[in-house]
Amino acid sequence: MTTITHPAYVTQSEELYDKGLDPQVARRLIKFILPYKWQLLFSAALMLVATASSVIGPYLVKIAIDDGLNAHNPLVLRNTALVYLAAAIIRWGFIYWRVKIMALVGQSVIYDLRKMLFAHLQRLSLGFYSRYSVGRVITRVINDVETLREFITWAVLAIARDLFALVGIIIAMLTLNAKLSLITFITIPLMVLATRIYRRSARLAYRKVRAAISWVNSVLAENINGIRVVQAFSRQTHNYQHFSQVTNRYHLQTLLHAAKVAATFMPIVDILGALATAAVVYIGGTAVLGESITAGVLVGFVLYIDRYFDPIRDLSRRFDTLQSAMAGGERILALLDMEVEVNDSASALELPAIRGDVRFDQLSFHYSDDPTLVLRDISLSVPAGSTVALVGETGAGKTTLVKLLSRFMDPTSGRLLVDGHDLRDITQNSLRRQMGVVLQDPFLFNGTVKENIKFGRLDATDAEVQAAAQAVGAHEFILRLKNGYETSVEEGGVMLSVGQRQLISFARALLADPRILVLDEATSSVDTQTEQIIQKALARLFQGRTSFVIAHRLSTITSADLIVVVEGGSISEQGTHAELLAHQGKYFALYQTGFQE
Repeated sequence: MTTITHPAYVTQSEELYDKGLDPQVARRLIKFILPYKWQLLFSAALMLVATASSVIGPYLVKIAIDDGLNAHNPLVLRNTALVYLAAAIIRWGFIYWRVKIMALVGQSVIYDLRKMLFAHLQRLSLGFYSRYSVGRVITRVINDVETLREFITWAVLAIARDLFALVGIIIAMLTLNAKLSLITFITIPLMVLATRIYRRSARLAYRKVRAAISWVNSVLAENINGIRVVQAFSRQTHNYQHFSQVTNRYHLQTLLHAAKVAATFMPIVDILGALATAAVVYIGGTAVLGESITAGVLVGFVLYIDRYFDPIRDLSRRFDTLQSAMAGGERILALLDMEVEVNDSASALELPAIRGDVRFDQLSFHYSDDPTLVLRDISLSVPAGSTVALVGETGAGKTTLVKLLSRFMDPTSGRLLVDGHDLRDITQNSLRRQMGVVLQDPFLFNGTVKENIKFGRLDATDAEVQAAAQAVGAHEFILRLKNGYETSVEEGGVMLSVGQRQLISFARALLADPRILVLDEATSSVDTQTEQIIQKALARLFQGRTSFVIAHRLSTITSADLIVVVEGGSISEQGTHAELLAHQGKYFALYQTGFQE
């Protein structure tokens, strides 16, 4: 772990945070809100009534003073007080229902967006995940969507409410007294200047705060994920100091700076409001003494001044929310616009039950962002039921071959056929339902052992689950677990050893009963004793299936029907173990240096 310097920390700020209102992004985001347009319109109506009931308050005070107190009319005073109370109750009730409806709309939009994003992420090809980190993807689905929820729930109608309230207050002030209104409006240029300065400073300050939080989360997650290494090398003290540096030096400093910016702006608004109030009280008080205006007008006007600055303060804060929503919205739309590299064609057919004949026909492949060929003119025929071992040095192209077979990617040229069907002419789901994959580091999901074995065949019975586990030698250790097949393995299978996770993945593949099986170095992470158990299960697993095995251990390779040596993206040799040893070519050299046990 390296020490973080401040410049590096600054570069971790949220992408596109400084984005202003983008009409194109706004139009696309509005489409997510349109299904709830009637709720929005109803909320807007409630907002108008609630705001009007708030604006009318000071005017009612003016009536109570002038037509009630000064006129010695207790009936007017009582009725005005009752109307004021009724307006306050109406305002409270309408605000309650507006907030409730907008919270429902915000949560509904989040629900729709996250469903859409999750469905899209399920369709995106593996190439996308090789270019984008998990953290970035999760940030889009969680943080950016949450930013939109806050904007929809609190800011959309709040901006309209503030503008409506501001217009209503200005009209009410002009109606009461134009001269006093002009005195109050003198503060507007100063308020605009203060707001612009605050907005610029606050944007930078809170941008740094978000960046600091990102760093804190990153350091914390890294330390927790690597806790075994941390403790093994006794790095606790150093890591604590590092974490303290990030949290105290950067996070605390940026928070204090942001608080300082906010603490500077709010008093300025209050001072301007106090200046306007003082001027109005003096000039208006003089006018009351001269009997050119009534005391009710002066009191009502002073109350309006206090309310006049509230929407201005609120609008300055909403600008940051708008910016954050635009930036988050653009990131969400960019993710939704991410092209799915492997798509089923409009004429794609369902693959019928297959035997498992596989043929690579002059197949070549390179990644979309790199024209260098990873595979070059691969031609290989594999009869149904055969076991093929793919060997070669790291980076030779073995894993790419089986990824193409699973149609996680499409070949750049040539064809890949299963039972004579070009994989590009059939649906991906119908192909993968008849395939099984066991990886070097098998992933188990948070749930029970039984649920993980049933992952590829949800309708399997408990008896079938146990039969699959027994066939691969996993049944005995599963029974020794605390709750047997109902034992929770936790996320990633952290409660189990590597060998136990691997055995469960074999049971999962066997239960799915695939016609084509892919083992990507599936025995390289297990100990010799566990491998002996697995080797006994492989004969059962391979029986009647076309199997492709990527392995570095001789015991996994020698029994294969065909060994294919991949070198530099091409097939350099193929044959049985004995044939290739007799040939004394590349396989013989690999055998001498790497495969011998």
